[in-house]
Amino acid sequence: MNNPQIDIYKEEYTAIESELNDPAVFSDHQKAKKLSLRRKELFEIIKQSERLVNLQKQFIENEELMASSDDNDFIQMARDENDAVRKKIVKTEEKLNILLLPKDPNNRKDVIVEIRAGAGGDEASLFAANLYRMYSRYAEENGWAVCILNSHQNDLGGFKEIIFEISGKDIFSKMKYESGVHRVQRIPETEKQGRIHTSTATVAVLPQAEEVEIEIDPNDLRVDTFASSGP
Repeated sequence: MNNPQIDIYKEEYTAIESELNDPAVFSDHQKAKKLSLRRKELFEIIKQSERLVNLQKQFIENEELMASSDDNDFIQMARDENDAVRKKIVKTEEKLNILLLPKDPNNRKDVIVEIRAGAGGDEASLFAANLYRMYSRYAEENGWAVCILNSHQNDLGGFKEIIFEISGKDIFSKMKYESGVHRVQRIPETEKQGRIHTSTATVAVLPQAEEVEIEIDPNDLRVDTFASSGP
């Protein structure tokens, strides 16, 4: 039941807690943010590991009680309880294993989404607009904020191109697999004869770059001044 790796995470969690109790840490906003996110991540791992340990102990105790009892009703009750405990153990192990998987460092970042109409003319631009509304609705349901950065809309209300930012919690981890070419086959609003039309749109999901402060030493600069030869 003891996992040496969990003990290492507990030590790291304690160290981060101590560091965050120092007011000086918050003078560096980026460092404080990273420590807070890591603490939250470690807390979830530790919580699930402790839950797993408690469930395993409960399962063993019920097994011991069944082995030492002659009361058939009590044994059946303990057996039923262990059936439920076993299911909880499996689910907790699955959650813990997912939490212990190596993380993409970009998973927590906000994203920039670019949608561009592809093949299909006006119908492709309408499809691009559908995709934008779909992602906006998904963001709304998750409590994320959407901000349009740039767009090129046609007379039909479709988008030849739209670029927007989504900010919130762990967005890139949920949106990164949306990148690629999306295709739809349907009878479009622009088709008067009822024929099925195929349209495409490309979607690019990019993790937002972090702000970086750059200091330039004036001694490293070279300044050249030129003047034209004419009057």
